[in-house]
Order: sequence, then structure tokens, then C-alpha cells
Amino acid sequence: MKVDFLAIGAHPDDVELGCGGTLAKLISEGKKVAIVDLTRGELGTRGTDETRAEEAKNASEILGISYRENLGMNDGFLNNSQEYQMQIVKMIRKYQPEILFANAILDRHPDHAKAAKLVSDACFLAGLKKIETELDGNSQEVWRPKQIFHYIQWKDITPDFVYDISAFMDKKIEACLAYKTQFYDPKSTEPVTPIATKDFLESLTYRAQDLGRLSGVEFAEGFTTEKLLAFKNFDGIVC
Repeated sequence: MKVDFLAIGAHPDDVELGCGGTLAKLISEGKKVAIVDLTRGELGTRGTDETRAEEAKNASEILGISYRENLGMNDGFLNNSQEYQMQIVKMIRKYQPEILFANAILDRHPDHAKAAKLVSDACFLAGLKKIETELDGNSQEVWRPKQIFHYIQWKDITPDFVYDISAFMDKKIEACLAYKTQFYDPKSTEPVTPIATKDFLESLTYRAQDLGRLSGVEFAEGFTTEKLLAFKNFDGIVC
């Protein structure tokens, strides 16, 4: 079940909002991608954990995700505990990603920053050979991703780099809108939340457009990195 990229989000829809365009582009290039959602999003004002699960399934089909699973951690109460760390260690060793995408390091929802640290610590632990894990009765190999990149969510964080998603902006929006209960719908009778406004929906486009403007492309998604990036060559850099 090895994949090239693993994207982890505190809630179903975090990944699509933060790096959906990036994943769509990588998949179009033949890369294998898996998503792991930490919680079911059961505390969300709109929808239910059942509708979120169905929406996540639909979004995954839109993007072409190879594997997706939900760890069922407690929404709103994520913590950097050994129990939660070990669950993520097992996922990292199961999928053996080269690159891992995780939540924003600072954000409006407290679960996001907590998930960022939780995943980062789990990545380190997953590479320690004296930590032994089993999955489905089989011993797991030690594995540590080469890089952890944190996508940007609500807060306006300055990225360390951006990724050109110009040809995949529509696919990102389509995947986000698969979460019909969560985002702007003028016909909905559910309570209005900060992410269920027309302005928030439009911000997905204009924020990506602004990052593109600054970097010389049409649309881009931004990331922060925990480790200094090294280039082997300058191929692919937009001038």
C-alpha cells in the first residue's frame, strides 16, 4: 500500500481545502496519494459525521485518491498523546510516503495546530526502530517521510514555497464542494458558519490567485516546511 504522498487532516475537508489542487496535480502525474482524516468532524455545526463520511468519499473520487481512512479521534479534543501518536505512526508505516502533508501550524480551529504538532511528532517516532508496531497482525517496517509540508488554512500564513495548481483549480473547488453540508449553499436552512459563507467560498479562488500572482503563475497553494529545502537542480522553477 505504499504511496508517494500522504495527506493528513484533523477533519474531513481539511486536506481538500488546504492542498486539494496539489493532490489533484500529483495524481495526474501518476503519483499515488492517500488521505488520513484524524476525526470524523462530529462537532461540526452543519451536517453529521455520517454525511461527512459520504462527502469525503465523494471528494476522494473526484481527486482520484488511492486510499482514504478515518482514525476516529475525538473532534475538538485532539491532543499529543502517546495513544494518538501511535495511531499515526501505524499509518505512516502502512503507507510509507516520501512526502507528508499536514495541517497548518497555526489556525483558527485549535485542532489544526494540534494536529500539525501531533503528526510532526509521529513522523519522528515512526522512524525509530525500537518502537515496534503491528497492523492486522503483521509487524511493520520503520519508516520516516523525507519531508513534512504544512498546508495553509484559515490564517494568512506566509508560505515557504508555493505549488502551481493553475490547471487544477477547478478540480480543487469541485472536491471542496463535495462537502455539500459544510460550505455556502443559498438554499440551505442550516446555521451559517464562518466557512459556510459566500465570502469564504470565493476566498479559495482569490487566495490561490494571489499566491499565483506573487509567484508568476495563475493559481498556487502555499506550504510551510519544517526542514530546509535543498534543490538538486533548478528544473521546474517558474521565472
